[in-house]
Amino acid sequence: VEGVDGWLTARALVKKALEERNQVHASGKILVLESGGMPWKEHLYSLERELALPGQIMFVLFVDSSGMWRVQAVTVEGTDFQNRLSLPEPWRGLRNEELSQKAGIPDCCFVHNAGFIGGHKTFEGALAMADATLKL
Repeated sequence: VEGVDGWLTARALVKKALEERNQVHASGKILVLESGGMPWKEHLYSLERELALPGQIMFVLFVDSSGMWRVQAVTVEGTDFQNRLSLPEPWRGLRNEELSQKAGIPDCCFVHNAGFIGGHKTFEGALAMADATLKL
């Protein structure tokens, strides 16, 4: 997604994801984007304000260029490293089977040491990771 057209396209995709968030998860706190690699954070913050939903979205799910589903924590607006809700501490730095056993979710790929992003082989698994975090 490049240039002004790409910027506007990204905004439209984020708005669509916001409108459909309750179909993804009953909490309305998880967005699914059609693709990664687009500028979504500024659009999310702006649209949350416009729609009177400030700070409600905790995670964004998207598939990366390798086909792995990512679950990314949304940062507090105006910060780079303060997440609204991070992936659980016990999962951080773990990979594959060790992570899957600790999380109780099969086929997990990883959770970053800082807890801001994780990966799973499937959409359902990435959603399960976000859901489990919301329930803590």
